Amino acid sequence: MSRRMQRPADRIETFGCRLNSLESEVIRRHLARRGEGGRIVFNTCAVTAEAERQARQAIRRARRTDPDAEIVVTGCAAQIAPARFAEMPEVDRVVGNREKLGAGTWCGSERMLVSDVMERDDAPPPVVDGLEGRVRGYLQVQQGCDHRCTFCTIPFGRGNSRSLPVETIIEQARRLVDSGYRELVLTGVDIASWGRDMTGTPRLGDMVLRLCTAVRDLPRLRLTSLDPAAIDPVLLRIVAEEPRLMPHLHLSIQAGHDLILKRMKRRHARCDVLTLARLLRQLRPDITLGADLIAGFPTETDDMFRATLDLVGEAGFTHLHVFPFSARPGVPAARMPQVPVAVRRERARRLRRTGSVMLASHLEQRIGRRERILVERCGTGRTEHYLVLETEGDPAPGSIVEAEVNARRGERLLGTLVQ
Repeated sequence: MSRRMQRPADRIETFGCRLNSLESEVIRRHLARRGEGGRIVFNTCAVTAEAERQARQAIRRARRTDPDAEIVVTGCAAQIAPARFAEMPEVDRVVGNREKLGAGTWCGSERMLVSDVMERDDAPPPVVDGLEGRVRGYLQVQQGCDHRCTFCTIPFGRGNSRSLPVETIIEQARRLVDSGYRELVLTGVDIASWGRDMTGTPRLGDMVLRLCTAVRDLPRLRLTSLDPAAIDPVLLRIVAEEPRLMPHLHLSIQAGHDLILKRMKRRHARCDVLTLARLLRQLRPDITLGADLIAGFPTETDDMFRATLDLVGEAGFTHLHVFPFSARPGVPAARMPQVPVAVRRERARRLRRTGSVMLASHLEQRIGRRERILVERCGTGRTEHYLVLETEGDPAPGSIVEAEVNARRGERLLGTLVQ
């Protein structure tokens, strides 16, 4: 039987960040409405060379296993270097980051290359929210980035920062809550820059305050990664006073040595990170903090790396996202003296080990306490501090329950439901 007569279901493979996952959900909805099947969509990431390598490997594997499928490549890696994917014999179409969110993109079948994203920097971010089958709703509030860190390709793939109007954010949040989501996560490329492109330059704290005031029946709110140089006074007040804002913040730190931070073109110093960590704990003593860190940035010496390693303990980071430095074509850091790849990987391993020790110590401290969890599946969910907790029994996914923590197993807590 021909492919036209009987096609397999459409499939989406997602690489990279939460924002990509959210946009994959938009693509999934468009494909479901199309209802034809037979497409495999690769939503790529350009943050590291490894992410791009994995995507290309997956594309080749998909063609071998499903020779009749239409293979479409989109995402940041495809946006930045469309020709590199278009030249692959396995690829049928290349779709840009903006085009991938349009319903019309998934109705045609012509081969297409994206144009220069910088011509579309003023395009407003799309209204994107929700994830199929999840109990936690994601709401994009911002797109793009105005900063030009020397290691980063995101501005080339996402353009300059554009903010979603607060009225739209509130409307979408209400819709998600009415649909049953008990926790919302505000996401974007650089959400701390929300509002900078708007009249009057409102700040993220202003938007979060209006959201919490307008959507009173929202039980839990989270924020994705924050630039420590852009946390505004209103947001700090919300951290201290709004119990529905979960006591877990993830900070985009990247390094713990001032010279490396300067060469990265970051806007904070080491002392700023420590000052912010102390302030956040003064405002909300039970808060947990995470950090993004890069190991083996160009010119990083052993002593410079040690400063980053020590910062994890000094700032009390318990949730680490660690990446060995990846030299991306066209960024300034790629032209700097490189640290050997083996050294980068070893430093990344050491950072991850330190992060595991910090997390294990924090989990041990939670034993004997009561935690409120949002149940995801099979009695397992996330606490307010974003820790995984597994309970006995079978509470319904999407419910918020209380459990007493009895033990730790690996990187999760074990608890008993409190009636």
